[in-house]
Amino acid sequence: MTRAAEIRFEHVTKRFGQAVAVNDVSFTIPAGTLCTLLGPSGCGKTTILRMVAGLEYPTSGQVLIGGQNVSTLPPSERDVSMVFQSYALFPHMTVLENVAYGPTVARKPKKQAEDAARAALASVGLSGFEARLPSELSGGQQQRVAVARALVLEPSVLLFDEPLSNLDARLRRHMREEIRELQQRLGVTALYVTHDQSEALAISDKIIVMNNAVIAQEGKPRTLYDEPVNAFVAGFIGEANRLPVTLNRLDEKHATVTLGKASLILPHRGRGDGKAEIALRPEAIALLPAGHRDAALDGTVAKAAYLGAVMEYTIDTEAGPVFVIAPVTDAPLSAGDAAAIGLTGRGAAVLAA
Repeated sequence: MTRAAEIRFEHVTKRFGQAVAVNDVSFTIPAGTLCTLLGPSGCGKTTILRMVAGLEYPTSGQVLIGGQNVSTLPPSERDVSMVFQSYALFPHMTVLENVAYGPTVARKPKKQAEDAARAALASVGLSGFEARLPSELSGGQQQRVAVARALVLEPSVLLFDEPLSNLDARLRRHMREEIRELQQRLGVTALYVTHDQSEALAISDKIIVMNNAVIAQEGKPRTLYDEPVNAFVAGFIGEANRLPVTLNRLDEKHATVTLGKASLILPHRGRGDGKAEIALRPEAIALLPAGHRDAALDGTVAKAAYLGAVMEYTIDTEAGPVFVIAPVTDAPLSAGDAAAIGLTGRGAAVLAA
């Protein structure tokens, strides 16, 4: 396998006519890591992936792979392979022929191309499937063939364009674990595009959250979850309640944050004294009986949903609606019941100014 390569964007902008798809974006993906581009449709994440692949060229700025400026190089000269959302398998070719196609086009001898294809299929657990057609495979197996076809070229960078979106939820979870295990075992640099936040959190060394053609925040999954810089990131990385609070600084780092009848000490993240906003994850909230002495806010159940292992509630409070996840009990609350919420002390973050 080719040595993994660092990916670096330096002030990259991409325009399509008057529309700006990527606006002055800079980031670095260390060699051998898996980085996920996460964001809503139209945020620029797929355009970034295509610029790494050489399927689009930047309007300005530089794209570097392994320290080499590849901004104007065609895909064939970039040492990059892509796994497409649709898998893009040739329906008339066998699994072996599909995987051997890249080396064959690269003019490798037929036996060498087929040996490489067999090795790639073995690496994704598909030995014995060589003679089958794509139509004879399950969705998960087709996805593995697409990965093997990308791996057989021994790229220094492996690109994934929402590769699991065509699979059901259970298979999607299984396949994301396989992709992560394979990437770590091979040590290849991977850039992964998805709009699925749980997928991004589960597999990534680093996440870049995109919004409106710019980077909203980048960092390790836990950092983005625990310390979102703004309301967009808080809402896009996991569930989050945005609630108004009163903030009083204690020192250069921490402040007392008051929500209703309860207070927490949290990093103030540059906010001054007075009104501020807080992001509360579901694990930051305890569902309490109405009038409980530890309640931060009293309210009324607006919605209640049974999800098997847990209940999801929306509690209307004076600070606004609050989304709560609670264990299933013998007497779950129903819409219209009185309730209260308390603060657990974790999963809360002041949103930066």
